[in-house]
Amino acid sequence: MGYPDDKKQRQDPYPDQNGGSSSSNYNNNGSSFQEYYQHEDEKRTSSGVYGDLPRTSTSTLLIGGAPSPPALPSRQPSIAQHQNGRAGVQHSVSNPNTSLGSHGSVSRRPLLVPIQDDFKEVYRDLTQIYKRKIKPLETTYNFEGFHSAPLTDSDIVAKPMVLLLGQYSTGKTTFIKHLIESDYPGSHIGVEPTTDRFVAVMGGNESRVIPGNAAAVSSDLPFRGLDRFGQAFLSRFQVSQCQAPLLQNMTLIDTPGILAGNKQRIERGYDFTKTIEWFAERSDLILLFFDSHKLDISDEFKSSIFALKGQEEKVRVILNKSDMVDQQQLMRVYGALMWSLGKVIQTPEVMRVYLGSFWLHKPLNVFEDCRALLDKEQADLLNDLRDLPRNAAIRKVNEIVKRARLARVHAYIIGHLRKEMPAVFGKKSKQRELINDLQGEFLKVQQVYSVPAGDFPNVAAFRTTLEAYKFENFAKISQPILSVAEEALSVDLPKIMRRFPSNNPLLELSQKNPFLGPPETFNALNTNQREDIPPGYWHFSSVDKSSALPIFLSLNPIEGKVNGSTARPYLMETGLSVEILARIWTLADWTSDGYLSEDEFAVALHLIRAVQSGGESVLPVSLPHTMLP
Repeated sequence: MGYPDDKKQRQDPYPDQNGGSSSSNYNNNGSSFQEYYQHEDEKRTSSGVYGDLPRTSTSTLLIGGAPSPPALPSRQPSIAQHQNGRAGVQHSVSNPNTSLGSHGSVSRRPLLVPIQDDFKEVYRDLTQIYKRKIKPLETTYNFEGFHSAPLTDSDIVAKPMVLLLGQYSTGKTTFIKHLIESDYPGSHIGVEPTTDRFVAVMGGNESRVIPGNAAAVSSDLPFRGLDRFGQAFLSRFQVSQCQAPLLQNMTLIDTPGILAGNKQRIERGYDFTKTIEWFAERSDLILLFFDSHKLDISDEFKSSIFALKGQEEKVRVILNKSDMVDQQQLMRVYGALMWSLGKVIQTPEVMRVYLGSFWLHKPLNVFEDCRALLDKEQADLLNDLRDLPRNAAIRKVNEIVKRARLARVHAYIIGHLRKEMPAVFGKKSKQRELINDLQGEFLKVQQVYSVPAGDFPNVAAFRTTLEAYKFENFAKISQPILSVAEEALSVDLPKIMRRFPSNNPLLELSQKNPFLGPPETFNALNTNQREDIPPGYWHFSSVDKSSALPIFLSLNPIEGKVNGSTARPYLMETGLSVEILARIWTLADWTSDGYLSEDEFAVALHLIRAVQSGGESVLPVSLPHTMLP
């Protein structure tokens, strides 16, 4: 979905001052590195492979930064060759003339690596805990009538869900196509309100559309609770399945464009706000879309944002089409958007706003003065999406804990109201009295059971729902059921949380380098560089992050970093000596914390390639500042 520049020509990346190729740009065979690169690129393009790595879809890996030239010719097997065939990792190498972005002369880099599911046992155990210890509490005290239906197995093991909200023509559907790099069944784009239904875009073996009624009764899909909104909604809901690597990791929910002006008076036939609330509760990320010419928040949009109350940590804002205004106007538009959000989102924290421009076909009248900023913002947003599947299991546990706490408080309230009812006479009058003084009854429950005030539901909404019930039919407090649920909260769920990786600890000096020798080992580094290493090699733009990132992800980084004990076995496979690897680690770990980030790891592999091509004498005393991202 990029915009290739057909006029772009391959140039000698390292010309000398006289305009020709410098003498240092020749390899041992007498041919220039430029010629070598061109010859190798032609072979790789014609054969469909890059080195020994198979080409994959451009939706398999998130990569940022400038275009990366091919690696230096190596006398030893390359890093990618060592990694080729490692289980659970797909390698993707994009064309050297591409980079992240959605603007004219730059085509998009791959987005996401399919993530190996390391938490199947966690999902299985979480499902069993819910079914055996929490669900009985919900069914006994009619939790479904006041809050939501019991969770199914498909709800718990469902892929992370991303909900897209915004007024019509702000780019929601285009954003989905930008991510999956293809159309999905039933998609349509236009300046008018074109998406007239809720569409769940999911992965599948073939492209097909599942109508709403069929999706709502399917045990394999996490949408069985939608039948509560009736036929009017289900006729406006569908599941669109297509083959896209990104959809192996998540589900994208496209929503109808929120109406503004007179259009918002049109009756949809179903409760739009309640539907948004249902999806928001089950979503792992909520994206609010604005564009640079549509900053107003209509009444319907405002009510939809209010429906997100309690889900604020999931919400991100995207100011789309940011390249349709110049730099000065963009600053004013951003300020106006923040002011508008502050009027409807009542939180003390500043909401994260991403600037972006996700075009399928770039208009001719875009402004390029903020292109570098937009590329960085889009890279941050895609990083958010990339991390989403890795955090999904923890989010599931968090949602189950929230639900269990709410079910416990609900049981206390229902049991208390049942206890206050008379045995024979005056039931109706007593029920009316309890409903009218519901706030006081909540206070009694809080004092008797030591429940935090923040765990109680909204009084007005709860009072409205109570009108449909007879209190004498409510279940009495059952200590065995409550004790089992309490055990799940205090014992079982904390055990599951302990199975997740912990944060990266601070390391002692002796632990920061897995190849560490005495400090003097690093004082005698040879500063002479071999002449057959071109000067441009010592720039971060030449680092081949496309082949380094799959390797980095295969090492299961924690908080975006890998430690020495994790990286050491792989680096030893390069065949370099421990002394040389110690030097490389010291150079690459420019933060000196004993861990390698994504960029630091890529630089380490870049230095290894240099040693493999030119010998250990090419390593500098300290990392050149040009090697920093």
